[in-house]
Amino acid sequence: MTGEDRSRASNGSTALTRTPRYRLDQPKAPRRRLLPEYDPEAFGRFSERIARFLGTGRFIVWMTLIIIVWVAWNIFAPEHLRFDEYPFIFLTLMLSLQASYAAPLILLAQNRQDDRDRVTHEQDRKQNERSIADTEYLTREIAALRMGLGEVATRDWIRSELEDLVKDLDDRRALLSAESDEDR
Repeated sequence: MTGEDRSRASNGSTALTRTPRYRLDQPKAPRRRLLPEYDPEAFGRFSERIARFLGTGRFIVWMTLIIIVWVAWNIFAPEHLRFDEYPFIFLTLMLSLQASYAAPLILLAQNRQDDRDRVTHEQDRKQNERSIADTEYLTREIAALRMGLGEVATRDWIRSELEDLVKDLDDRRALLSAESDEDR
């Protein structure tokens, strides 16, 4: 260290002039990764397509045909063209490899379906809660209308009251005309 560096270090000015190692106002530069990056959603859709195919009769038919051709070729083909002799170890290896990839892909597809089912169930539950609340509201409104209708004059009640009034008026008129006939 030179004398100037020592004087800066002693008065603390180097801490102010030094550039910060990481700036907090800027994103970090991407690091190189050892593993390749992939889109989990695209991989999930791909696994669902494979799982959907593995669950079909078409897959079973194709797999059965491939195994029959494999076994027939390795039994009936000339010896120099056979690639997997009688215990069919290579066939067993291929079937194990297919199963070792199929099982996790099927599980991944099932997990994605469970997630979708969970979201759908939650949406259905919320919709049911809204429907129940709407039904309760409408029930209260109907009850209030019925109570209000108990105090409102209906057409039949008004008609019966008017008929009673007309009858009373007819009776009074008849009585008044009878009195006026007696006075004469």
